[in-house]
This record gives sequence, structure tokens and C-alpha cells, in this order.
Amino acid sequence: MDMLWSGWGDPAKAAPLPDPVTALLRELLGVKPRDTDALALEEIALPEPPLDTDALRALVAAVGGEAHVHTDAESRIRHTRGKSTPDLLKIRAGDVVDAPAAVVLPATHAEVLAVLRVCGEHALAVVPFGGGTSVVGGLAPERRVFVALDLRRMDALLDVDPVSRTATLQPGLRAPDAEALLAEHGFTLGHFPQSYEWATIGGFAAARSSGQASAGYGRFDEMVLGLTVATPEGTLDVGRAPRSAAGPDLRQLILGSEGAFGVITAVTVRVRPRPQTRIYEGWRFASFEQGAAALRRLAQDGPRPTVLRLSDETETFVGLAQPDAIGSAGLPANAGCTAVVGYEGTEEDTTSRREQAAAVLRAAGGIFLGAEPGERWAHGRYGAPYLRDSLLDAGAFAETLETAAFWSRVPELYAAVRTALTDTLTAAGTPPLVMCHISHVYENGASLYFTVVSAQGEDAVAHWAPAKAAACEAVLNAGGTISHHHGVGTDHRDWYVREAGPLGVEALRAVKRRLDPDGLLNPGVLLPKD
Repeated sequence: MDMLWSGWGDPAKAAPLPDPVTALLRELLGVKPRDTDALALEEIALPEPPLDTDALRALVAAVGGEAHVHTDAESRIRHTRGKSTPDLLKIRAGDVVDAPAAVVLPATHAEVLAVLRVCGEHALAVVPFGGGTSVVGGLAPERRVFVALDLRRMDALLDVDPVSRTATLQPGLRAPDAEALLAEHGFTLGHFPQSYEWATIGGFAAARSSGQASAGYGRFDEMVLGLTVATPEGTLDVGRAPRSAAGPDLRQLILGSEGAFGVITAVTVRVRPRPQTRIYEGWRFASFEQGAAALRRLAQDGPRPTVLRLSDETETFVGLAQPDAIGSAGLPANAGCTAVVGYEGTEEDTTSRREQAAAVLRAAGGIFLGAEPGERWAHGRYGAPYLRDSLLDAGAFAETLETAAFWSRVPELYAAVRTALTDTLTAAGTPPLVMCHISHVYENGASLYFTVVSAQGEDAVAHWAPAKAAACEAVLNAGGTISHHHGVGTDHRDWYVREAGPLGVEALRAVKRRLDPDGLLNPGVLLPKD
């Protein structure tokens, strides 16, 4: 099944907002019903693909037949941009200026190399395409004539080493399919980001993804042991041992490179035995500050749960900590902050960690809420993007952004980003509701994930741009990183350049020039074009 072209995921899972929620949006934020309905797919006018006959013939030959090169309007529209709110608003309005000239589906590493050769010969840019879930402009290169390299045919589990507990996966394998294949061998990857249902293994590596169970399983980049990469200059194989002192770790050049240095064609990851039990619970804290201090104690001194996240007062009150409960009654005005704490593993280990963690949380001021909040979160953990689509349908604007900082900087970062978003959008006549949660914790710091809801204004895309820029400025000024797990793309690129510094950027440009001398791969993504 393909993802909904004008929104998120499976169309059957989308549901309109309850009437009370829609009324509340209009009363509190001035949200107005949309004047016009979004265009239907068949109503979008798309020019003929700007490919000459020789280029098209060569692409067909590279991937073994016409069935694997698509130039029809629907295929190209479905591969236009990603799934950020501006992406969706543009495509719903019929703006497909960023559509690829063709969608090419290779099946092997050799075919990827062949496609790169053809694109080099015909001056075509190449955008690797996995699940299409980018929310930072990672699928909209600056060069207009490009092909989308859809990796869905490369969807196999290539190898499992039960002794070393490793597995090698192809990049187009979607996360649920990867979990199902690994389960047949008794293993799990343990990587469950919000994009889990649609994102792919290659995309996880290319964007340095972080899953909701990162407290227990780690980030995806921590799971990667080896990579095979196709570049315009040949094949790059990196990672031959779990750790090495043989020079700088070349895996780190590819992880987070977002397809700008090469196309990932195989990923070797560490896997773990499937857990015997999973338990998710809720805790309440009087304030975000108190809850953050409790999470820090667990992150630094243990025992560390598998899932550990904390919603601030606003997110708790609205109910976004439990997306499937939006619009339900029963949250008191003094709800404080809700934390979700989860444990996965053997029965014995889970029981031990749960008891020890509970003692730490109580000592830090936490009140145990039982299993219901945790189980509700687990049930609706992938539902927020569908809620975003429902908000857009109702005429609201809804978007997210995330960052991370050392623990000592988290309070300043939290306040600075909230202030930047609130002040900018209020000045534009669309006062927002700004919510936040701590989504990932480390011994030395944490990630903050913000959700913003407001009226759309006269031009919803233009109305968001100054607010996003102000938030990005606030992130850098408060000592945060411009992205913790969404990536850089084109949206964050200018701030990433400042974060990396001039010398760091030139070092990355040198890598780009060696692996992709003609600048074919995702031009303008991650790094500005020369």
C-alpha cells in the first residue's frame, strides 16, 4: 500500500476531529474552516517529464525494464516532497513544482550504481526515496530536474548472525516488515519512531533516526555496525567490527548524510532478543521542571527504563500525551505533567527495573497513575501524524520541531523556543498553542519535541516560515542542536552550517566532492550547493 499522497499514512485511519475540539480551536485560536477543499489527485496539473528519450531509455536499461521506471503523473506526485505541514499544504493546493522527472526502482546494489552512472551522463540529480516521511525538506533538492530513486524493491533481510546478534537489511525494508522478519529468528531491532509504520531502514540510517524506545535500545545510529553505499565514484563498504581504532569511523560520514554522499544499499545492525514482556505506565509530576529532574536522575543513575518521556503542562492538559484521547473529558486543570515510563525485557529484569525506577520517581515527587496512561500512549503512539492531518482539514495549522541540549541548558532551551514561537505567531495575528515533551533522554542531556497549533492565517506556508526561523535562532542561541532526529534537509541547512562552523562545512564539502564530484545526489540538502 502507498501512503496517502496528500497526508499521512493509511487513509482508512484518518478521522475528523470531534465537534467539541473543532469548536475549542475556533474559540481559543480563531481557527476558521477552510475556504476551499484540497484538490483531488486527478485535478493536479503536472507538465510532461523533462527527460529526453536517450536518458529514459538508459534508465530503463539500468533497472531491467520499463516496469521499473515510472513517468506517469500519479507516481511523480506521490514522490513530491515529504510530509511536513508546508509540504502537505503545498501539494493539497496543487503545487508540484518539486515533482521528479521520473521514479526509478532499482532492485540491487549494481542497479543503483548503474542508475547513478546514467544520471551522471545525462546531468540528472538523484534523490534517494525510502518511506517518503521526511519533514525537513529532505526530498526537495534545489536542482529541478531529478529522478526519485525509490528503493522499495530492495526490501530483504539479507543475513542474520545469531551468535553475534547482528542482521543485514536492505534499505527499502519498512520498519514493520523488518520487525516481522527479525521476529522469525527471535530478534527485534527495537526501533519504533513515530514514523515506524512507513519509514524504511535506509531512511533511519540516512537521517540518524531515534525511536520512542531509545532509552532502552538506543538511537538507530548506535545500532548500525556496517553500511554498503553506492556513490557516483563507486562502492563504499564501512564497518567490519563492532568497534575499531583503525582511524576515524567512516560510518559516521554516512549516518545522517541524508543521501547527499551516497545511496545506502545495505545496513548491518545489532539486534536483541524479543522481549518477553512489555509494560507501560503513567506518572504525574507537579511541574515540567520537577518531572525533568526525575527523568534526569533515571538517565544518569539508573535504572533506565526502555521508554521514558515527559509531557509539559500544556501537552498534558490538551491530552496530546495520549493522541487517541484527544477530545475526551476528565483532565483536571491541575493535571500537572504526565510521564510515560515503559519496560521491555525478561520478566525478571523488567520487574527489578520497574521496582527500582518507581522508588526513584516517587522520591522525585512522582505520583503513580497506573497502567492506563501508559497503555493508552502505547495504543496511540503512531497516531499524532493522523491528528495533524485532521487539524489541517479543520482549518488549523499544526507542525512540530525538535532539538536537544545538555541537561543544564534544557530549561533555557525550553523557554526560548516556546517564547520565539509564541511571540512570532502572535505578532502575525495567529496566537498559538505550544506544547512540548521530552522524547529522548541521555546521561548528559535530553531532546525536546515541540508541537505548535494555530490558525492558518491568510497564507499558511508563509505564516509559518518566520516562526520556524525564530525557533531555529532560539535553538542555536540557547545552546541546542538544530535537529535531534528529524535531520537537516533544506529546512535546517542554513542553521546547520552555522552549527557545524566554516571549517566543518568545508571538510564535509571535501567529502561530497570526492564521492559525488558532479553534485548529483540530493543537491542543496544538508549542504548548500557550491
